[in-house]
Order: sequence, then C-alpha cells, then structure tokens
Amino acid sequence: MLRFVIDAYAVSELTVNEQNPRAAAFYEHMGFEVCGRSERDEQGGPYPVLYMKRRNG
Repeated sequence: MLRFVIDAYAVSELTVNEQNPRAAAFYEHMGFEVCGRSERDEQGGPYPVLYMKRRNG
C-alpha cells in the first residue's frame, strides 16, 4: 500500500522523528535514505528529525 502511495503521488522526500528508529529503518527499507537532520521539528519543538530522500527518485 505504501509503495502505491509513493508511486501515485511521486513522494520523493519525507521527514521522520529521529527518536523513532524503527520508522527510519522502515523508510530505508522502502528506498529512502537520510539526507539531513535537524534538532527541532517543523513546528520548532524539541524533537530531532531526519530528512529522507528516495534513492533513485
């Protein structure tokens, strides 16, 4: 199902909470790789996030 959404909506980038390593590992398995990091989330909260991009995408 996720593969369909990624392809149908051309998802090439996403953000994942760094404190959720299982989610990051899942997205890596789905073809994404870490391309950046921030100490704060998009709302400025104290939650470190990883920026991921789709490999070959």
